[in-house]
Amino acid sequence: MSAPFEPDILMLLAIGIPFAAAALIPLFHCWPNLRELVTLTAAAALAAVVWCLVGPVLDGVRLERHLMEIVPGFVLAFAIEPLGMLFALVAGSLWLVNSIYSIGYMRANGEPRQTSYYVCFAVALGATMGIAFAKNLVTLFLFYELLTLSTYPLVVHKANEEAIRAGRTYLVLLLGSSMVLLLPAIFATWLLAGTTDFRAGGILPAELSGTLMAALLALYVFGIGKAAVMPLHFWLPAAMVAPTPVSALLHAVAVVKAGVFSILKVIVAVFGVERLASSGAATWLVWVAGFTVITASLIALRQDNLKKRLAYSTVSQLSYVILAAAILTPISVIGAALHIAAHAVAKITLFFCAGAIYTAAHKTEVSELDCIGYRMPWTMAAFAVGALGMIGLPPTAGFLGKWFILSGATQTDQWVPVAVIILSTVLNAGYFLPIVVRAFFPAAELRAHAAGAAVARHTHEAEHGEAPWPMVLALLATAVATLVLFFVPDIPLGLSNAMLVR
Repeated sequence: MSAPFEPDILMLLAIGIPFAAAALIPLFHCWPNLRELVTLTAAAALAAVVWCLVGPVLDGVRLERHLMEIVPGFVLAFAIEPLGMLFALVAGSLWLVNSIYSIGYMRANGEPRQTSYYVCFAVALGATMGIAFAKNLVTLFLFYELLTLSTYPLVVHKANEEAIRAGRTYLVLLLGSSMVLLLPAIFATWLLAGTTDFRAGGILPAELSGTLMAALLALYVFGIGKAAVMPLHFWLPAAMVAPTPVSALLHAVAVVKAGVFSILKVIVAVFGVERLASSGAATWLVWVAGFTVITASLIALRQDNLKKRLAYSTVSQLSYVILAAAILTPISVIGAALHIAAHAVAKITLFFCAGAIYTAAHKTEVSELDCIGYRMPWTMAAFAVGALGMIGLPPTAGFLGKWFILSGATQTDQWVPVAVIILSTVLNAGYFLPIVVRAFFPAAELRAHAAGAAVARHTHEAEHGEAPWPMVLALLATAVATLVLFFVPDIPLGLSNAMLVR
């Protein structure tokens, strides 16, 4: 898609459109249809802008724009580069789908404070675009914090005791980790490198010892709490008290993706993949990420609440990206970037399905889902596709990222990541496939009554059993995207390859 404007103007538009929407939405508080039209128009405009940028970036365009000097040596600046473009493409495209879904969900469930909900959502997307196009660590940090603050009201949307408690955990862990660990890491980088600008191949001085690099890397990994590396993961399951579209935002569109994107960006453009590999400073990260992948998967197996099972799945899947980056081969780093996109479309599908089940059937527990596939066939078919994507089986996008990660690990004889991925794949199947089996192939005692009241009721309700059409449309769109990305991975693969070109 060719760009009608200069790429740097489009980049600033991508950042500005959500903030403009956030300013306009309150004006239509008394007219819900117009309020939601503003949201949809802004989301569609953002999607169009980021897609217009893809062609120039793949063609090698690299532009930057300095806006202002905050204090001497620290500049608010933005830049177009492949990894940020991939993140912006994922978030910018999924905001539109999530907005369609939100309209169906918020109206069907009679959620309060819908205007503030759409405002905070728009601000969160603006912050996400700022993170994606940040030229330096200072700009990334500012928008990273804005993302935390703008999503806090969404986490506590229900305003009950459980939501307030979850919001407190959310703020303490995310703001605490960033202020205590991430900010000192950025300041130390500035002292050591004399700059905070990102640059492919890294910016740290060659004489920096491996021990110091390992310590600095630890500050970044644990300071970027949105990546949910254990033990800084508690905020993520706690935040499941929020409405389901918010859960989708947290897990697929913005928050957690901002976390793993930031860590991957730091590894590629602050430390440098080759430099980290030769120093051995990231060896510990393989073990930490592997521990998070396996432990979170084991916890997910024990969760009966559907959203909490999905939440711990996210904790596990995020560390696939960290694990891939820690392998420190070009092909594994490409796999890390691919997994950001693959996980986004598959996990948002699963959360959309969970919200649809809650809206149409008022069920929240896995143990309650026997025969739900008879009542909600479209929703559960989409859930099955998303589940296969999380397990990493073809023909879903989740297979691609895992294949690249395994290839990178085997090429360098790193067998710990291989074992982690194989074991976690089995565990993924263990906590996702039973949900699909319950939905379409109920237990033996229920099958014995297949011609009786239970299944007859589900079959009779099937025609009217799905959630409102905007929700079903959105979840089917992301399920299709999970499949399409397997067969047509050219754009994410092209951007992932280009991020390593100096």
